[in-house]
Amino acid sequence: MMNRVAVLSDIHGVLPALEAVLAEPDVAAADLIVLTGDIAAGPQPAEVLDVLADLGDRVSWVGGNADRELVEARSGRQAALPVSNWAAGQLRDDQVARLAALPATVTVEIDGLGPTLFCHATPRDDEEVVLVDSRMARWAEVFGGLPAEVSTVVCGHTHMPFTRLVDRRLVVNPGSVGMPYGGVGAWWALLGPGVQLRRTAFDVDAACARVATESTFPDAAAWADEYLRSQHSDADALVVFGPRDGR
Repeated sequence: MMNRVAVLSDIHGVLPALEAVLAEPDVAAADLIVLTGDIAAGPQPAEVLDVLADLGDRVSWVGGNADRELVEARSGRQAALPVSNWAAGQLRDDQVARLAALPATVTVEIDGLGPTLFCHATPRDDEEVVLVDSRMARWAEVFGGLPAEVSTVVCGHTHMPFTRLVDRRLVVNPGSVGMPYGGVGAWWALLGPGVQLRRTAFDVDAACARVATESTFPDAAAWADEYLRSQHSDADALVVFGPRDGR
Protein backbone atom coordinates (compact mmCIF):
# COMPACT_ATOMS: atom_id res chain seq x y z
CA MET A 1 0.00 0.00 0.00
CA MET A 2 1.41 3.35 -1.09
CA ASN A 3 0.38 6.50 0.75
CA ARG A 4 1.57 9.07 -1.79
CA VAL A 5 2.34 8.54 -5.48
CA ALA A 6 3.54 11.25 -7.85
CA VAL A 7 2.60 10.72 -11.50
CA LEU A 8 4.69 12.23 -14.28
CA SER A 9 3.49 11.73 -17.83
CA ASP A 10 4.64 12.81 -21.27
CA ILE A 11 7.97 14.33 -20.22
CA HIS A 12 9.06 14.18 -23.86
CA GLY A 13 12.74 14.71 -23.22
CA VAL A 14 12.46 18.15 -21.62
CA LEU A 15 15.06 18.29 -18.87
CA PRO A 16 14.26 21.72 -17.32
CA ALA A 17 10.60 20.79 -16.89
CA LEU A 18 11.50 17.43 -15.35
CA GLU A 19 13.99 19.02 -12.96
CA ALA A 20 11.36 21.52 -11.84
CA VAL A 21 8.88 18.76 -10.97
CA LEU A 22 11.46 16.59 -9.23
CA ALA A 23 12.34 19.60 -7.04
CA GLU A 24 8.76 19.77 -5.75
CA PRO A 25 8.69 18.79 -2.03
CA ASP A 26 5.67 16.53 -2.58
CA VAL A 27 7.48 14.67 -5.36
CA ALA A 28 10.65 14.34 -3.30
CA ALA A 29 8.61 12.95 -0.39
CA ALA A 30 6.40 10.60 -2.44
CA ASP A 31 6.60 6.88 -1.76
CA LEU A 32 6.74 6.25 -5.51
CA ILE A 33 7.03 8.15 -8.77
CA VAL A 34 5.18 6.58 -11.70
CA LEU A 35 6.03 7.55 -15.27
CA THR A 36 3.12 6.97 -17.63
CA GLY A 37 5.02 6.94 -20.90
CA ASP A 38 6.42 9.18 -23.64
CA ILE A 39 9.45 9.81 -21.51
CA ALA A 40 12.34 10.57 -23.84
CA ALA A 41 11.05 11.56 -27.30
CA GLY A 42 12.16 15.18 -27.33
CA PRO A 43 15.18 17.46 -27.40
CA GLN A 44 17.08 16.06 -24.37
CA PRO A 45 16.33 12.33 -24.42
CA ALA A 46 19.47 10.79 -22.96
CA GLU A 47 19.74 13.40 -20.22
CA VAL A 48 16.14 12.85 -19.09
CA LEU A 49 16.58 9.08 -19.00
CA ASP A 50 19.77 9.39 -16.95
CA VAL A 51 18.14 11.64 -14.36
CA LEU A 52 15.23 9.24 -13.95
CA ALA A 53 17.44 6.15 -13.86
CA ASP A 54 19.46 7.72 -11.05
CA LEU A 55 16.30 7.71 -8.90
CA GLY A 56 16.43 3.93 -8.84
CA ASP A 57 13.58 1.99 -7.27
CA ARG A 58 11.69 5.17 -6.37
CA VAL A 59 10.48 5.19 -9.98
CA SER A 60 8.07 2.79 -11.70
CA TRP A 61 8.19 3.03 -15.50
CA VAL A 62 5.35 2.49 -18.01
CA GLY A 63 5.93 2.65 -21.76
CA GLY A 64 4.18 4.94 -24.22
CA ASN A 65 3.82 5.03 -27.98
CA ALA A 66 6.67 7.52 -28.36
CA ASP A 67 8.99 5.29 -26.32
CA ARG A 68 8.10 2.36 -28.56
CA GLU A 69 8.71 4.52 -31.63
CA LEU A 70 12.20 5.43 -30.39
CA VAL A 71 13.05 1.73 -30.15
CA GLU A 72 11.60 1.10 -33.61
CA ALA A 73 13.46 4.06 -35.09
CA ARG A 74 16.70 2.78 -33.61
CA SER A 75 16.16 -0.47 -35.51
CA GLY A 76 15.50 1.32 -38.79
CA ARG A 77 11.78 2.04 -38.85
CA GLN A 78 11.26 5.78 -39.26
CA ALA A 79 9.04 7.58 -36.76
CA ALA A 80 6.49 10.16 -37.88
CA LEU A 81 8.15 13.06 -36.05
CA PRO A 82 11.66 14.35 -36.86
CA VAL A 83 12.45 14.86 -33.17
CA SER A 84 11.81 11.16 -32.50
CA ASN A 85 14.10 10.01 -35.29
CA TRP A 86 16.80 12.35 -34.01
CA ALA A 87 16.27 11.33 -30.37
CA ALA A 88 16.56 7.64 -31.20
CA GLY A 89 20.07 8.27 -32.45
CA GLN A 90 21.09 10.03 -29.24
CA LEU A 91 20.35 7.12 -26.91
CA ARG A 92 22.89 4.62 -25.64
CA ASP A 93 22.23 0.94 -26.15
CA ASP A 94 21.34 0.48 -22.48
CA GLN A 95 18.77 3.25 -22.72
CA VAL A 96 17.18 1.72 -25.80
CA ALA A 97 17.05 -1.62 -23.99
CA ARG A 98 15.32 0.01 -21.02
CA LEU A 99 12.67 1.56 -23.25
CA ALA A 100 12.16 -1.70 -25.12
CA ALA A 101 11.48 -3.53 -21.84
CA LEU A 102 8.92 -1.08 -20.43
CA PRO A 103 5.58 -2.65 -19.44
CA ALA A 104 2.30 -1.43 -20.91
CA THR A 105 0.67 -1.21 -17.48
CA VAL A 106 1.56 -1.19 -13.81
CA THR A 107 -0.91 -1.62 -10.94
CA VAL A 108 -0.28 -0.14 -7.50
CA GLU A 109 -2.41 -0.22 -4.35
CA ILE A 110 -2.80 3.39 -3.19
CA ASP A 111 -4.32 4.61 0.05
CA GLY A 112 -7.79 5.99 -0.60
CA LEU A 113 -7.83 4.99 -4.27
CA GLY A 114 -7.44 1.21 -4.10
CA PRO A 115 -5.89 -0.84 -6.90
CA THR A 116 -4.75 1.79 -9.40
CA LEU A 117 -3.75 0.86 -12.93
CA PHE A 118 -1.27 3.10 -14.74
CA CYS A 119 -1.04 3.08 -18.53
CA HIS A 120 -0.07 5.48 -21.28
CA ALA A 121 -3.15 5.92 -23.47
CA THR A 122 -5.56 3.14 -22.45
CA PRO A 123 -4.99 -0.18 -20.68
CA ARG A 124 -5.14 -2.05 -23.97
CA ASP A 125 -3.33 0.28 -26.38
CA ASP A 126 -0.52 2.84 -26.13
CA GLU A 127 -1.90 5.33 -28.67
CA GLU A 128 -5.69 5.24 -28.79
CA VAL A 129 -7.51 8.31 -27.52
CA VAL A 130 -9.93 8.91 -24.67
CA LEU A 131 -10.79 12.40 -23.47
CA VAL A 132 -12.54 14.10 -20.59
CA ASP A 133 -15.72 14.26 -22.69
CA SER A 134 -15.51 10.82 -24.31
CA ARG A 135 -18.82 8.94 -24.37
CA MET A 136 -19.51 6.33 -21.72
CA ALA A 137 -19.73 3.68 -24.44
CA ARG A 138 -16.19 4.58 -25.54
CA TRP A 139 -14.88 4.20 -21.99
CA ALA A 140 -16.66 0.85 -21.67
CA GLU A 141 -14.95 -0.26 -24.86
CA VAL A 142 -11.41 0.68 -23.82
CA PHE A 143 -11.91 -0.70 -20.30
CA GLY A 144 -13.27 -4.01 -21.56
CA GLY A 145 -11.50 -6.85 -19.84
CA LEU A 146 -10.12 -4.67 -17.06
CA PRO A 147 -10.25 -6.52 -13.72
CA ALA A 148 -13.26 -5.43 -11.68
CA GLU A 149 -11.08 -4.71 -8.65
CA VAL A 150 -9.24 -1.90 -10.46
CA SER A 151 -10.93 1.17 -9.01
CA THR A 152 -8.72 3.88 -10.50
CA VAL A 153 -7.07 4.23 -13.92
CA VAL A 154 -4.32 6.77 -14.60
CA CYS A 155 -3.49 7.54 -18.22
CA GLY A 156 -1.59 10.17 -20.18
CA HIS A 157 -1.03 10.56 -23.94
CA THR A 158 -3.29 13.55 -24.67
CA HIS A 159 -1.31 16.11 -22.61
CA MET A 160 -4.44 17.58 -20.96
CA PRO A 161 -5.14 17.07 -17.24
CA PHE A 162 -8.51 15.87 -15.99
CA THR A 163 -10.30 13.68 -13.49
CA ARG A 164 -13.70 12.08 -14.03
CA LEU A 165 -15.83 9.14 -12.97
CA VAL A 166 -16.51 6.38 -15.47
CA ASP A 167 -19.19 4.03 -14.19
CA ARG A 168 -17.89 4.15 -10.59
CA ARG A 169 -14.25 3.96 -11.66
CA LEU A 170 -12.07 7.06 -11.25
CA VAL A 171 -9.99 8.13 -14.26
CA VAL A 172 -7.07 10.54 -13.91
CA ASN A 173 -4.93 12.18 -16.57
CA PRO A 174 -2.06 14.16 -15.00
CA GLY A 175 -1.36 16.21 -18.13
CA SER A 176 2.12 16.63 -19.59
CA VAL A 177 5.39 17.60 -17.96
CA GLY A 178 7.17 18.61 -21.15
CA MET A 179 4.52 19.30 -23.83
CA PRO A 180 1.44 20.77 -22.11
CA TYR A 181 -1.65 21.70 -24.09
CA GLY A 182 -3.63 24.50 -22.50
CA GLY A 183 -1.15 26.29 -20.25
CA VAL A 184 2.54 26.74 -19.54
CA GLY A 185 4.23 24.85 -16.75
CA ALA A 186 4.88 21.21 -15.98
CA TRP A 187 1.67 19.32 -15.18
CA TRP A 188 1.60 16.23 -12.96
CA ALA A 189 -0.57 14.56 -10.33
CA LEU A 190 -0.28 13.57 -6.68
CA LEU A 191 -2.31 10.52 -5.65
CA GLY A 192 -3.31 9.35 -2.18
CA PRO A 193 -5.64 9.51 -0.39
CA GLY A 194 -7.31 11.71 -3.00
CA VAL A 195 -6.23 13.18 -6.34
CA GLN A 196 -4.45 16.48 -6.80
CA LEU A 197 -3.80 17.79 -10.29
CA ARG A 198 -0.69 19.93 -9.95
CA ARG A 199 1.19 22.42 -12.11
CA THR A 200 4.81 23.35 -11.45
CA ALA A 201 5.77 26.79 -12.68
CA PHE A 202 9.31 27.39 -13.93
CA ASP A 203 11.17 30.05 -15.88
CA VAL A 204 10.00 29.23 -19.39
CA ASP A 205 12.33 31.74 -21.06
CA ALA A 206 15.33 30.22 -19.31
CA ALA A 207 14.12 26.69 -20.09
CA CYS A 208 13.73 27.49 -23.79
CA ALA A 209 17.21 28.99 -23.83
CA ARG A 210 18.63 25.89 -22.14
CA VAL A 211 17.00 23.52 -24.59
CA ALA A 212 18.17 25.61 -27.54
CA THR A 213 21.72 25.69 -26.18
CA GLU A 214 22.12 22.21 -24.72
CA SER A 215 20.30 20.13 -27.36
CA THR A 216 21.86 19.30 -30.71
CA PHE A 217 18.44 18.73 -32.31
CA PRO A 218 18.51 21.09 -35.33
CA ASP A 219 15.10 22.58 -34.55
CA ALA A 220 15.50 22.64 -30.76
CA ALA A 221 14.81 26.36 -30.37
CA ALA A 222 11.61 26.24 -32.41
CA TRP A 223 10.50 23.02 -30.71
CA ALA A 224 10.96 24.54 -27.26
CA ASP A 225 9.18 27.73 -28.25
CA GLU A 226 6.20 25.77 -29.51
CA TYR A 227 5.80 23.28 -26.68
CA LEU A 228 7.31 24.79 -23.54
CA ARG A 229 5.31 27.95 -24.18
CA SER A 230 2.19 25.80 -24.70
CA GLN A 231 1.22 27.43 -27.95
CA HIS A 232 -1.48 24.78 -28.47
CA SER A 233 -4.54 25.28 -26.28
CA ASP A 234 -6.67 22.51 -24.85
CA ALA A 235 -9.43 23.61 -27.26
CA ASP A 236 -7.03 23.18 -30.18
CA ALA A 237 -6.01 19.75 -28.94
CA LEU A 238 -9.58 18.59 -28.48
CA VAL A 239 -10.38 19.51 -32.07
CA VAL A 240 -7.48 17.34 -33.26
CA PHE A 241 -7.97 14.45 -30.85
CA GLY A 242 -11.78 14.39 -30.82
CA PRO A 243 -12.31 12.37 -34.01
CA ARG A 244 -9.86 9.74 -32.77
CA ASP A 245 -12.11 8.71 -29.87
CA GLY A 246 -14.78 7.47 -32.25
CA ARG A 247 -17.22 10.31 -31.86
